[in-house]
Amino acid sequence: MNHEPKVLFVSGIDTDAGKTYATAWLARMWMDRGLTVATQKFIQTGNCGRSEDIEAHRRLARMEPLPEDASLLTSPVVFSYPASAQLAARIDGREISLEAIDNSRILLSERYDRLIIEGAGGLMVPVTDDYMSVDYVVERNLPLALVTNGRLGSINHTVLSLEAIKSRGIELPYVLYNTYFDNDEIIAEDTFGFISRYLQRHFPHTMLLRVPVME
Repeated sequence: MNHEPKVLFVSGIDTDAGKTYATAWLARMWMDRGLTVATQKFIQTGNCGRSEDIEAHRRLARMEPLPEDASLLTSPVVFSYPASAQLAARIDGREISLEAIDNSRILLSERYDRLIIEGAGGLMVPVTDDYMSVDYVVERNLPLALVTNGRLGSINHTVLSLEAIKSRGIELPYVLYNTYFDNDEIIAEDTFGFISRYLQRHFPHTMLLRVPVME
């Protein structure tokens, strides 16, 4: 890969693909190279006054809490109900502020060498009825890392996500293969091999990286 992004948006092939683990692993990898790294949660649901995903980033990456965590700069939009962003916002009676997300992204990217933004669910998770997470990535021209895994059915979800990425002209520096779900060795190796071959044909500049299980 010729260019390493300063700001990276992490999305998954579905809600439970392992975005939080992959985000923390990538943060640790960059920190081990001597870079300062912040992580941000795009939209957090199922919490009140905190972000469990940001807390997981710190724990898994063996990071101390950032000064910006206490002020929720790293998780500027938090809803209480554990649902898609648009439903959680409706239940809480609040609108989703893309301006707050943007302000956090800009400030954090100025303060740290690298910023990783963990998305909410997959690319097509709705923010409103006519605005999806992928639209934010496109409008802000953010490079993307797609998190996949070896569960049965993941090839379908991965290819659909990759087609959505290609059709929108999104830069894809990484596909992150989360090994946590490698419960069936035969399926896992076949899935990894298929995704590798698919990327070589359609995304030759994208790096496919295995994300190891972290304690």
